[in-house]
This record gives sequence, C-alpha cells and structure tokens, in this order.
Amino acid sequence: MREPILKAVANPPKILWGPYLPVLLNLGLQFPMMFAGLGMFEINPLFFVATIGLAHTGIVLWGAKEPHISNMIQAFGTTFRVTNNLYKEKGNKFAP
Repeated sequence: MREPILKAVANPPKILWGPYLPVLLNLGLQFPMMFAGLGMFEINPLFFVATIGLAHTGIVLWGAKEPHISNMIQAFGTTFRVTNNLYKEKGNKFAP
C-alpha cells in the first residue's frame, strides 16, 4: 500500500526526461511564439526547433540536479502572498 506513495515522492512525474511543469511552460511559451513567428514574420521554423531543443536540454539538466523543481514552483506560488501583520514587525508573519 505504501509503494505508490513512496514511488511518487521518490520519482516525480517527468515529460521527455524533464520535470513536467518547466517543460510544459517551455512548450506552452515557445509553440505560440513559433506559430506567430511563422505567420507574421516568416521565420524559419528550424530556428524555433533549435531553441526548443536547447531550452529543453537545459531543463533536463536542471531537473537532474533538482528533481522536485515542479513541486518547488507550485509551493512558491501558494506561499508567496502579501500578508497583513497584526504587529509592527519586520517580514511577513503568517498569523491571522
């Protein structure tokens, strides 16, 4: 029963050997730019294929160093909010 939980923690999900969130962000940004560049400026698509490949290689290397980067990005998004401090102190205090 504990095996799937341990497996999910030990091996975070990947897409093409890279952490899923940075890979999806890379593809989600570069594919629309590629189609816009093709349609508006008639740029050679091999340029975009090369940039997608280089960026993906960098993401794969980054994911090999820090395999839980997707979880770290999601956690940063949920905890990076402005709080109202009850007391005059430096920094954010997560107190109601």
